[in-house]
Amino acid sequence: MPSPVADRPGLLIRDPFQYGSATIIIPPALVGCLQLFDGQNGEAELRQWLVRLTGDLQVGDLLQHLVGSLSQAGFLHDDAFESLREARLRAFRESPERVPSHAGTGYPDTEPELRAAMQRWMSVAQASACHPVPQDGLLGIAAPHVSPEGGWESYRDAYRLLSPALRERLFIVLGTSHYGEPAKFGLTRKPFRTPFGLTRTEPAWIDYLEQRAPEAVNMEDYCHAVEHSIEFQIIFLQSVFGPDIRVLPILCGSFGRSIIQGGLPENEEPVRRFLDALAERAALEPEAVFWVLGVDMAHMGARYGDSFEAREYEGEMSAVAARDQARIDRLTAGDAEGFWSAIQENRDDLKWCGSAPLYTFLRANPQARGALQRYQQWNIDPRSVVSFAALAFRGQ
Repeated sequence: MPSPVADRPGLLIRDPFQYGSATIIIPPALVGCLQLFDGQNGEAELRQWLVRLTGDLQVGDLLQHLVGSLSQAGFLHDDAFESLREARLRAFRESPERVPSHAGTGYPDTEPELRAAMQRWMSVAQASACHPVPQDGLLGIAAPHVSPEGGWESYRDAYRLLSPALRERLFIVLGTSHYGEPAKFGLTRKPFRTPFGLTRTEPAWIDYLEQRAPEAVNMEDYCHAVEHSIEFQIIFLQSVFGPDIRVLPILCGSFGRSIIQGGLPENEEPVRRFLDALAERAALEPEAVFWVLGVDMAHMGARYGDSFEAREYEGEMSAVAARDQARIDRLTAGDAEGFWSAIQENRDDLKWCGSAPLYTFLRANPQARGALQRYQQWNIDPRSVVSFAALAFRGQ
């Protein structure tokens, strides 16, 4: 992404998988040479590029510094990267619990500070902007997975619907897998640790899904180690019900092939088997589960590759709001195929990163009907906007 540091322009590079912890900024003059790190060009081509750039034949030190910095940070596909990667994968495999990944960045990392933040975020001083939903028959909610500081009103309007009577339910948390394999569902048997405490797991459910749809499942998916879409939902659930809630965390990989090539996601047989297995298992004890979706909607502006600078609710974003609403209407009507048809328009140029969890939920709960609680747009940076909402779903 473009460097956000005013006195250090250039290209900022970081690893979302967190194999390495370094963040580096490539100066503007050197950004063009990154295209040479493609597995086809070699040191000779890089040296020629640097000589043309500097007008100096003595570029050996600059070349070695550039290559060394990228390698040490884990940004080249070399032995250093493989070592960093294997160490992180091994640490996740061997850990008895899923340790918090975003405590201290996405939310406070101590229990008192987090509780104070939750009291601020969950304040009911402002009424929900849309339609109240009766508690009777409530079977699930959708909340953002954007930073709580940016999306707290929608988080609040979703989570304030939860009553104490739901405490002993199994919370099936469907999150967007930002980095996972397409058409795969990431599962883990690890309980989640947060500053509030440790959740409980539900191994029987995990075994059932893995056995019924093994080709669609990534078991002990490393993406759980770094993904925020489920972690943010868990801290809100724990703030309402206490730390030892029962959670089934499912990361939903993109259904991108269906978006590009057409057809429904379940036209891929492994996906169909997983969706069927999830629906069948939930139908065995519908009063024992509650669905929570961690989803954002449109991603527009410079940060996301668009040619325009986005401002919340202004210009292009007014049209985006109308298109978002059309998709939300299909969601709340329980129209899975209509929703997916809307996602496929223009190959999802709105870039909804919550489409896979939402579609998974609709297929698992064909009886669900929803109500919009709040719709928001937020400038995640001065030139880019994310949209999201609070939704509530009831069974018929």
